[in-house]
Amino acid sequence: MIKHHPTPALLLAFTQGQLGASLSIAVSAHLEHCECCRHQVLALQETSAQYLDDDIEVDEWEDDEMISTITDNDYELHPKQSSPLRVNIREHEYTLPKALQSVGLSNWLKLGKLSRARVDLNEGEVHTNLLHIEKGGAIPRHTHKGFELTLILAGEFKDEVDTYVPGDFIWLNDANTHSPSTETGCLCLTIANNSMHFVQGISQVLNPVGKLIY
Repeated sequence: MIKHHPTPALLLAFTQGQLGASLSIAVSAHLEHCECCRHQVLALQETSAQYLDDDIEVDEWEDDEMISTITDNDYELHPKQSSPLRVNIREHEYTLPKALQSVGLSNWLKLGKLSRARVDLNEGEVHTNLLHIEKGGAIPRHTHKGFELTLILAGEFKDEVDTYVPGDFIWLNDANTHSPSTETGCLCLTIANNSMHFVQGISQVLNPVGKLIY
């Protein structure tokens, strides 16, 4: 059961088209899993449409197409149908969310039980990745110098706070530390604007390569 969701403010910004490409994709992918948040976004869209309808006389619109542009958001809630995009990593095959169907991916970089592929969105310091953790894998205890968003796409992982399943939307910052691990393996979408920073034991010697993972 999904327990971690985008904040109401983030859903509102998404509905109003105020998010960058990476966060828009992450929220869209979460909506594919989460009926509760889909209903919230639909309600926000209806409220926005009602507000515009109250403030603008109908005869000011040239045709119904302009109204449908505001009230119908195909990309956000009903992405155009296409052949499912699948990725193969370490003998596992995963079907990606519709929100990721038309993005470019780099080759996979493999570091022990971790593998990551960059999502090509060209957003400067904001890096978006697919992160795969093999069965029995873990990331040493760490924090981030900026923010870290993790959306579970397949499998599950746990940390000191909770166990996460597909659709869980986890937003952390430099005030948080955790050490994710998975018994079954998992695939995640991650977004971060700075490198991870290991904070415990010998793993701290890996800090110079933190940007290779995020």
